Amino acid sequence: MKSIRVLVVDDSAFMRRVIRQILEGAPDIEVVDVARDGLEGTEKAIALQPDVVTLDINMPRMDGLTALQHITSKTTAKVVMISSLTQEDALITFEALELGAVDFIAKPDGTISLGISRLADEIIGKVRAAAKARVRRRTPGRRVLRVEKQAQVAVSNLDWVVMIGVSTGGPKTLEDILPHLPGDLPAGVVVVQHMPPRFTASLAQRLDQYSKMHVCEAREGMKLSNGLTVIAPGGYHLMFRRQGGAVSCYLSLRPEDVEFRPSVNVTLRALMEAFDPKRTIGVLLTGMGDDGADAMVELRRRGGWTVAESEETAVVWGMPRAAIERGGADVVAPSYQIVDIIRRKVRGR
Repeated sequence: MKSIRVLVVDDSAFMRRVIRQILEGAPDIEVVDVARDGLEGTEKAIALQPDVVTLDINMPRMDGLTALQHITSKTTAKVVMISSLTQEDALITFEALELGAVDFIAKPDGTISLGISRLADEIIGKVRAAAKARVRRRTPGRRVLRVEKQAQVAVSNLDWVVMIGVSTGGPKTLEDILPHLPGDLPAGVVVVQHMPPRFTASLAQRLDQYSKMHVCEAREGMKLSNGLTVIAPGGYHLMFRRQGGAVSCYLSLRPEDVEFRPSVNVTLRALMEAFDPKRTIGVLLTGMGDDGADAMVELRRRGGWTVAESEETAVVWGMPRAAIERGGADVVAPSYQIVDIIRRKVRGR
């Protein structure tokens, strides 16, 4: 089996050493070199043509965002960003994803992260996924225009719920969908994106700027309603309870024996207990692994409508593929067709 060739770029000698040790512990990964900053990283990426580059954001001489643009324009390497858990780095990370980075890893303890070794499985998994990913570069004119929204009227009407599960490649794919849903859609939207705390709040704020529907991070007690999109907060499962005629959100750390928190499987199953499955649309988008696949099968069995992203547009065709193979997809479609599928279904066309 051919090894995945990786270049590690970080200004911290400690981080370079630990990331290298983690990756070289995997039998299918070879670290071809390391670099101390963005400039050296760009030069080595061009010379060595690795399959994947892990790229720190904050570095001297040339920062990660600038290096990313050079690397993606001059090589075929897939880039995984290394970010710290700060609001500023979250915003830069989303810009990096828009510019062509495949995914990111959030360091748990700041710039020089002594806890990085706890993320060994995540680092190896994301490098493997990146090596197989379809890179979607930003093209001129692709950015969705910011929209002015009318003040949202507090309503409890909830005709349909659209539940979207997504992981690797999610932010860009969500930009293909959420900004194009009409503000008067007779449905509420729930998004579970595998992402750490702080990043989900930034993601919601970013998507809200471009969407006709209101987009926000879910809060305890918030009611689902038509025209509102809620994003599950990183680090929590988004759950639901029925209160009279309304469906309200609550956050939980349980179950603990699942790979992701938030989990698509957990949230979709909770939704089916609080809301009519026959008026629920499950959408499973790009991501590695199989989170959401079993719940999609269950939703379809209980009369819901399920949509899986096709291999044509998925950055990583893992989660939707698992749903399709298990019989959990009524429709298989590229991301650019999913908005029309949702609109036709909820409007009875």
